[in-house]
Amino acid sequence: MHLTKDDLREAAKVVYTQMAPTPQYAWPMLAERLGCEVWVKHENHTATGAFKLRGAITFMDWLLRTHPDVPGICTATRGNHGQGQARAAVAAGLSAKVYVPRGNSLEKNAAMRAFGAELIEFGADFDEARLEAIRVAEAEGLFLVPPFHEEIVRGVATYAWELFSAVPDLDVVYVPIGCGSGICGTLLARDALGVSCDVVGVVSDGAQTAKLSVEAGRMVETDSARTFADGMAVRVPVQAAFDIYSKGAARIVSVSDGEVAEAIRVYYRDIHNLAEGAGAAPLAALMQERRQMAGKRVGVILCGGNIDTDWFLTVMAGGIPEV
Repeated sequence: MHLTKDDLREAAKVVYTQMAPTPQYAWPMLAERLGCEVWVKHENHTATGAFKLRGAITFMDWLLRTHPDVPGICTATRGNHGQGQARAAVAAGLSAKVYVPRGNSLEKNAAMRAFGAELIEFGADFDEARLEAIRVAEAEGLFLVPPFHEEIVRGVATYAWELFSAVPDLDVVYVPIGCGSGICGTLLARDALGVSCDVVGVVSDGAQTAKLSVEAGRMVETDSARTFADGMAVRVPVQAAFDIYSKGAARIVSVSDGEVAEAIRVYYRDIHNLAEGAGAAPLAALMQERRQMAGKRVGVILCGGNIDTDWFLTVMAGGIPEV
């Protein structure tokens, strides 16, 4: 997959029909804490509280143009992808059937229903829910929305286009990895704009499929993906995404749930923003690598702020949510 500056501009035009650009701020308390200039890209400020809305908007625009007779969509999610897809589908007059694993975030589930999704709980984890969504989409004649698709990545890449356009001299950007649309969009935007910035992927140490795959030079599935950072809780890598981040990422680091919880606390104390687990993971990775980042200009993608109340209270009391 390849994106040009014109591709990004056109994608941004589509995205901005339903949301405004999000801000990126250099926060002085984070800089003081970490010894480097820290730019936070606030994807927690979209209309669904997460970056996934961008890809949903561009995907739905493409779907309506190329499949005008489709009655609705079917997809699987841990929450943010489903919110974006439900919102975009319902706005386009389509139905949205969304599968989540049992025990999924109660508040993300409620948000998806509020955006118009027919929500079904199925399976023990995201990958089991995904297989059921594939089956049902085929059986019912719905359009299957995968977690990774060229049209989704095109929309997601607009957050990186905004960030690199505003701060073109970043040394490093930390990006979380679930199925890979975020890091791939960041890499493609970086290359399209011709900026020289290392992109570092971040995974949970309980869901290391992307890291293990890059290290092995091939796709490596894991037996489980146990982390409260549910946006990164993926067992099975996506080949198309792997093909991009395995070549373009400077490295991939893993963070523990304890490190993610501490990053959530830091975000709240230093900049009074909520971060969900995956949203805090880039900051957790920067905190882990603070010595080698000393004096540099660093970007972190706060990709979402949709954390359940109970989990947030547990984290702020010094704990780690159990999953």
